[in-house]
Amino acid sequence: MDKQRALASKIDRLLSMFPLVAVFGPRQCGKSTLVRALRPDWKYYDLERPDDYQLVTGDPIVFFALNPDKVIIDEAQQYPDLFRVLRGVVDEQRSKKGRFLLTGSSSPEIVKGITESLAGRIATVELWPFKQTEFYERPLAGIYEMIVGGSVLPRDFLDLRPSIELWQSMHVWLKGGFPEPLIEGEKGCDEFYRHWMENYVAQYVGRDIRMLFPRLNIHNFRRFLAVLARFSGHQLNMSDMARALDVSVSTIKDYLDIMHLTFLWRNLPSFAGNPLKKVQKAKKGLFRDQGILHYFLRIRHRDDLLLHPVAGISFESFVIEEVIRGLQATMATQLEFSYYRTVDKSEVDLVIEGGFGIIPLEIKLNSVARRASLRGLEILLSDTGAPYGILVNRGQRVELLSQRIIQIPVHYL
Repeated sequence: MDKQRALASKIDRLLSMFPLVAVFGPRQCGKSTLVRALRPDWKYYDLERPDDYQLVTGDPIVFFALNPDKVIIDEAQQYPDLFRVLRGVVDEQRSKKGRFLLTGSSSPEIVKGITESLAGRIATVELWPFKQTEFYERPLAGIYEMIVGGSVLPRDFLDLRPSIELWQSMHVWLKGGFPEPLIEGEKGCDEFYRHWMENYVAQYVGRDIRMLFPRLNIHNFRRFLAVLARFSGHQLNMSDMARALDVSVSTIKDYLDIMHLTFLWRNLPSFAGNPLKKVQKAKKGLFRDQGILHYFLRIRHRDDLLLHPVAGISFESFVIEEVIRGLQATMATQLEFSYYRTVDKSEVDLVIEGGFGIIPLEIKLNSVARRASLRGLEILLSDTGAPYGILVNRGQRVELLSQRIIQIPVHYL
């Protein structure tokens, strides 16, 4: 069953501005389904199909002469020279917009190809597994346009209404957002969900990583994935990780970069915009999809998750990704995301920066806001002059907690 994706309208608008739009993201997150639904009348070529690969790569000059526009090319990373070829094709009709849609899983070759060959000619967007509202077929929550629009006051958020039910948020947090297992799981097929996750991880390591990084020690990388679950959501101590696997720190750094490049892991930098405090500069890392994390930790049921020591950290990571996905679905540019922690342990889980300024966001699993949990927000608001801060938790309603701090429950996202 196809579900409306929050990025659909953004991709439409970008196609009216650029000759090419590329949609990147992890495997099985719905890239092919989305682009084919957006342009069902365009010609479609999947470079993982031998016949399509031969048609496109056998003589690309002739191929694009016969197909100068209205073309979808799926899995573009299979043919890195594609970007160099497309540069010449686009430049022949430089002013013509909306000609090509590409999809792909990231790789160093794709990043290099776009940077060197297609700068100014292409817009790139990242598609994620389902956002919670996408799975339950609800529109993008209003909070995101309020944030990027600027000029809002904390009390303005009181008009927000919940996007879904709280239990629905908890379900997507537990299971993650990959479309196929989530949809099948709704049919009561939990066994399929478990086997899908197992096969996804096996194929990610055995096929994708082996293809993108052929010199990598696959055995060590597989062990690294299992160990990484213990570090998700924390500041990254690469020395501890290296000792756990008996490898070098540089190897751990390479592994984390690979995870980040292939969209399964997020390296979240430290916020350095507060000159009044000494901050801890280590990156924080997290699995972007909590279903993957819970698979590695063998957490199958919601009650097991809520009782697990990782529950608070996992919920924090889930909310961080929900917020980032929501903001990236808007037309806002120059978005930056970081976390904040000082040497005296004052911290804020997510700091959002953009043309609207700085918005700090704290995340707590509990349903009642405690005064102590607002300390980091209050300090950062005072030091930076940010207009307001947000506390996300499992509360029942939007509430003003102070003149500049607003509580927004997770199911309003």
